[in-house]
Amino acid sequence: MATQDIIATATQNYLSARRKSISLSRSLDLFTQVLAVDLGLKPALLYDTNCASSEQVQQYLNFLQSSQMVSKSLFTLDLNGNTLIVNQELCLLHLNEILTSDIMVVVDVSHLLKAPVLFDPSRGELMNVLQKLHLLIQGYKQHDAPKPLYVGDLCEDWNLCTVFGALLGYPVTYWFDQNKSFENCLSMTPLMVTTASATWQTDAARRHSEILNLILL
Repeated sequence: MATQDIIATATQNYLSARRKSISLSRSLDLFTQVLAVDLGLKPALLYDTNCASSEQVQQYLNFLQSSQMVSKSLFTLDLNGNTLIVNQELCLLHLNEILTSDIMVVVDVSHLLKAPVLFDPSRGELMNVLQKLHLLIQGYKQHDAPKPLYVGDLCEDWNLCTVFGALLGYPVTYWFDQNKSFENCLSMTPLMVTTASATWQTDAARRHSEILNLILL
């Protein structure tokens, strides 16, 4: 089966939601993002292509893994109904680095502030959440029929805005006191978008670049 056909089959068979299928272009874009996680370019991906469940996303990954399109290091993490595709090894290394050094900048955007201010990420509350997340991901084991890792009630009190920033490898992430309000002080604040690119070639990258070249043919 051709590479594009495998990707299209995986998407159509496992990610259709509300009787709507995903177009081929979006299927290829999703696979490219998943590939970036598999190659270690980023520790995780927040799935937002459509409203497919975490179970569907895991089945999609299972098919790609059985087709040897991506490695077994990927699995699905469900945080209160939000689905992430995680590179287990890289994510653990990244979280450990956050827990042991000051590599992540946290900005407090609580609604009572006049403007965003830097937040001390070493505060116990945030570090405690990331430590729990590290243990959960570390304890995930692959089985013959892998299933998503459901965090469940444990994450109901977590600030998911901050957690997503940490999991996705963002150098800066937002925090606000959700016990007081879910609003923030960012209204009408001008944003600056910075784009960066990099090249990286490894044996695994060469193999996957061949796949990408086939996709683009």
